[in-house]
Amino acid sequence: MKNLAELQKMMKVAQELQEKLQKELAEMRIEGSSGGGMVTVVLDGQKNCLEVKLEPEVVNKEDIEMLQDLIVSAFRDAVTKVEAEVSKKMSGFAGGLKIPGLF
Repeated sequence: MKNLAELQKMMKVAQELQEKLQKELAEMRIEGSSGGGMVTVVLDGQKNCLEVKLEPEVVNKEDIEMLQDLIVSAFRDAVTKVEAEVSKKMSGFAGGLKIPGLF
């Protein structure tokens, strides 16, 4: 029975850590950019797009494709940064769980 109680305790700790991580991810704000900062995209830790900023000089109705490419590039930059930050947070959280054989 002792092992079952320990397992339940570990599961509760894991659930609390997961809830804390989800809250932190929702509050996270990561910025990606392209075109030397002419286009900026802000994502949360769940990769939801929260904001797109465009400098006026990058908006050219004669070259919409360039603007589209810059937006995609800024989004990809932000996603890469979010993934790195989430990975860093996950390793920190996983270190808090002492599950034999896993960590």
